[in-house]
Amino acid sequence: MNEITLHNTLPRVFAGRDAVPSDVWQRELRFERGKHYLVSAESGTGKSSLCSYIYGYRIDFDGRIDFDGRDVRSLSVKEWCQVRQRHIAYLPQDMRLFPEITALENIQLKNRLTQHKSEAEILKLFELLGIGDKVHSPAGKLSIGQQQRVALIRTLCQPADFIMLDEPVSHLDDTNNQLVARLVMEQAEQMGAGVIATSVGNHLRFDADAVLHL
Repeated sequence: MNEITLHNTLPRVFAGRDAVPSDVWQRELRFERGKHYLVSAESGTGKSSLCSYIYGYRIDFDGRIDFDGRDVRSLSVKEWCQVRQRHIAYLPQDMRLFPEITALENIQLKNRLTQHKSEAEILKLFELLGIGDKVHSPAGKLSIGQQQRVALIRTLCQPADFIMLDEPVSHLDDTNNQLVARLVMEQAEQMGAGVIATSVGNHLRFDADAVLHL
């Protein structure tokens, strides 16, 4: 997948408004593989909705979203599974970890499907993000910031053309923000992937090719 394009897209909850001041909604917008985008938003402007539309969780929008020129509404269930396993790596804002199993087990659930990283590579990522001592801790016992880093590792355990991160550093201090940003950029460069990161305040510290205000 080389391009994700939005054609006059707008959440239906916003329908009827005369104009929505946005760089994203009701615009012709193209996300290109290999480029980095920061979507800066205020609460209630549709940031998580945008991610859900692109990832296929929701279709309650007007307009159109295309993957390489194909309308996402035409994708079959099987094709969506391929998109989510091979083309778009997604970190949702709520992280969606299973609290009763360990941090490592949460990641292994995904990595068994993709076979993208060895266990040694996964453990190295834990160390790089400063949570090497939390590998065998139940995810529900970790702090929110630690959970964010676990969820990020899980996100990176797949091949991807785009890495989409919804508020990936909202609970991290500046040092850990920089660690996360460096890791995301390294992984994206290895795969030639684009990065789409959203924020309502604490931005991922990376060089964006475009900053879009939602």
